Amino acid sequence: MPDVLQDFDVSDVNGSLISPALPTAFTPTGTPLRLGILASGSGSNFEAIAQAIRDRTLNAEVKVLIYNNPGAKVVERAKTFNISTCLLNHRDYPNREALDQAMIQVLHQHQVEWVVMAGWMRIVTRVLIEAFPRRIVNIHPSLLPSFPGVHAVEQALGAGVKITGCTVHLVELAVDQGPILVQAAVPVLPGDTPETLHRRIQVEEHRIIVAAIHQICQSRLKS
Repeated sequence: MPDVLQDFDVSDVNGSLISPALPTAFTPTGTPLRLGILASGSGSNFEAIAQAIRDRTLNAEVKVLIYNNPGAKVVERAKTFNISTCLLNHRDYPNREALDQAMIQVLHQHQVEWVVMAGWMRIVTRVLIEAFPRRIVNIHPSLLPSFPGVHAVEQALGAGVKITGCTVHLVELAVDQGPILVQAAVPVLPGDTPETLHRRIQVEEHRIIVAAIHQICQSRLKS
């Protein structure tokens, strides 16, 4: 499979503090981008992607949702969109590599081209990254490289910053350090709590995850 990111210029969005405009319509060209989505929780970013596809603002198809927590609410969202789901409980595997190998099998069975980590609360390993080189994206609730890792919202509040945000980036072995595709800024308001700030960040997350996938779709047409 050719590397569609050879023509994918991340310099236009790298470090941007501007919330990108989203496409409102498109004329489908070629086959939809086949996505596999990994999620651990409620799945609001998953729903944003699925809704954009349903609204025909994103030329993609979610082939499978993989989740790792049996009680994850994302499953109910997937049912609403008639999307196949697969539970791979990380507690059933001896190590991260074994879990990633199981995910690869599921993703290949569904002929997935790109993997989207939409609230996937597990660190992935070289096993998965090498199976989908430069074809895994993650969304993180900060303006990377600031506040990588867990509790990014709490870190931003603790540091007293006036602006934080969210980032979609390519996944590499170092956590939250892959090339940045899209960012959006969110102001930190007086009296913000982790909950209030996170809710505002999520609004932008839903926008930029769709924008990033749209960019990938466009770059794929050029390859």
